Amino acid sequence: MAVVVGAFGYVAAVDPNESGHYPACPLLRFTGVFCPGCGGLRSAHAFAHGDLATAFGANAAAVLGYAVFAAVWLLWVVRAAQGRQLRIGLTNTHWWAVGAALLVFSVVRNLPFGSALAP
Repeated sequence: MAVVVGAFGYVAAVDPNESGHYPACPLLRFTGVFCPGCGGLRSAHAFAHGDLATAFGANAAAVLGYAVFAAVWLLWVVRAAQGRQLRIGLTNTHWWAVGAALLVFSVVRNLPFGSALAP
């Protein structure tokens, strides 16, 4: 958790909207195609500053990932306080579904009708 907080703290302090602080996405740079992570740093920066609308506009999938991470972490803390273990049984089907959702997200955000999902 300290690593996640440290990473978010760094991204909150060093604005990714200013050029020169972070490397460019190689896929976007060489092909012009947005990957599922494009806009993730801008999303994290806005999220860390409490601007959820901008965070969602920069990368909706990342914001959903932040929410899932926070919910699982909170559930883990509550269960640990109760002396119970947290067991999340994800099957291969779950992982394939997440991958498929990210693939669809990537394709849609690169199409004209999905421009609202582009960073």
